[in-house]
Formats: sequence, structure tokens, C-alpha cells
Amino acid sequence: QVQLVESGGGLVQAGGSLRLSCAASGLTFSRYTMAWFRQAPGKERAFVSGITWRTGSTNYADSVKGRFTISRDNAKNTVYLQMDSLKPEDTAVYYCAASTAFSVLTTSRTYGYWGQGTQVTVSS
Repeated sequence: QVQLVESGGGLVQAGGSLRLSCAASGLTFSRYTMAWFRQAPGKERAFVSGITWRTGSTNYADSVKGRFTISRDNAKNTVYLQMDSLKPEDTAVYYCAASTAFSVLTTSRTYGYWGQGTQVTVSS
């Protein structure tokens, strides 16, 4: 049974940092492209960042480029999202997702496994 468990969310002031983690089990983690999505109240789930399993190449939404960094540790079956210079508009529930695709895809329907989400709140 596949499980993706996010952690690291919380309340932070604008300009601060958080590091999200997503621990995976029940799958061959090193063969999955991993991504982070987020969903703010009243909005659709949106792509944030992804990292491929094959080459480790990364992709970011324009809104987070230069502020967020995705990484993975295949030995720990974990993907991370380092979030710096946080803004109030980054407030959302952040979800981890896994896909067998070779490249990072930005549409949520292409990801077969999802975590339960972790809340990130950035105060102004």
C-alpha cells in the first residue's frame, strides 16, 4: 500500500522559511517522479515544483522560482521542498504527489499517488 506523508507545515511570518518533507512507502521511490502541489481556499490545486527520478531535473511554477527548492533523497525515500522568502500568497495546503512519468508534468491528474497535505500559513 502506497503512502505519502507530508510534514513540516506551519505558521510563519512573511519573509520566513519552511522546509516540507514527504516520506514515501510502498513504492520504489527511486523510480518515481515527485512533485509538490498546493491548494488555497477557493482555488484549484496548482503545481508548485517537481523532480524527476531518472535525471533529478527540476521544474518550478513561475510564482515560486528563485524562492523554493525541491530535492530528493532516494536513500530515505523522501522528497523535500525548501521554501524561502515566503509570501502571504503562498498560504495553502501543500500536497506531495508521485508519478511514473519520465518528466515533471504539471497537471494533477497525471499523478497517481497523493499525500494528505500539510497546511502552510504565511502571515503578513
